Amino acid sequence: MTKADLSAVLKIETDLFPTDAWTEALFLGELSEVPVSRKVAVAEFEGQVIGYVSLRFVGRQGDVNTIAIAKDFQRKGFGNHLLAWLLMTAKDLGVRELFLDVRADNLAAIEMYKKAGFDRIDIRRNYYDHSVDADVMRKKLT
Repeated sequence: MTKADLSAVLKIETDLFPTDAWTEALFLGELSEVPVSRKVAVAEFEGQVIGYVSLRFVGRQGDVNTIAIAKDFQRKGFGNHLLAWLLMTAKDLGVRELFLDVRADNLAAIEMYKKAGFDRIDIRRNYYDHSVDADVMRKKLT
């Protein structure tokens, strides 16, 4: 992901998360931390940005900061590819434990994370929009 990708990334972000979308400033903050504590990427299909991912890492721990695929491309394996890239990148960086928060009502994402070996370890009540819980998930990397 580069600054040139931000307009496409922001379009996907606001389409998927209309009430709590990340701002351009947040994405610029992610980019400013590359390569010190972030790795970011976009997924493209036929030259079009269709998704994005951000990994935050500090020592042996990391966080899936964000991962998203445009609605028209969901459930086609693109999210799995981004997650696989993130997992490989985290391992290469020496990360041994990954965490994430996911909307408890985002069943497709929860299913993807479970298939990748993430386990729910906690719940953050009313985390999203002050009304939707977040499942806190963790995966240990070997």
